[in-house]
Amino acid sequence: MSNRLKSEIEAERKLAEPQEKPKEKKPVEAPNFLSVWLAKKASKEAATEALPFLLFLSFLGMIYIGNRHSAENNIRKIDALSKEVKELSWDFKTLKADLMFKSRQTEVIKKVDSLLGLKVSTKPPVKLQAN
Repeated sequence: MSNRLKSEIEAERKLAEPQEKPKEKKPVEAPNFLSVWLAKKASKEAATEALPFLLFLSFLGMIYIGNRHSAENNIRKIDALSKEVKELSWDFKTLKADLMFKSRQTEVIKKVDSLLGLKVSTKPPVKLQAN
């Protein structure tokens, strides 16, 4: 340590430290809704009181999401069943057309002739008379 006076040391410190500028006053903002609400409502007690309501809302949200998934699954099932109904309808129409073709007289005559050996009669039918 040097032999200097205390007053000289303090004077040097004052010169070394930056001079404090006078603080500028910030303009006062008008209170808005959020700041007023946070000042009045945002506390631990208010959060604890709101907890059951928040749990209820989250429960309703989960029910809503589950209902939506269920509805989408039902829509997928309905689409798959409608496609299956269309395919079965096409099969039915195809089989009906085949049956109508096979039940025509000319087709029946061909089948009977080839399978049973029966021929179509060329004579007209005879009317029987009782005495």
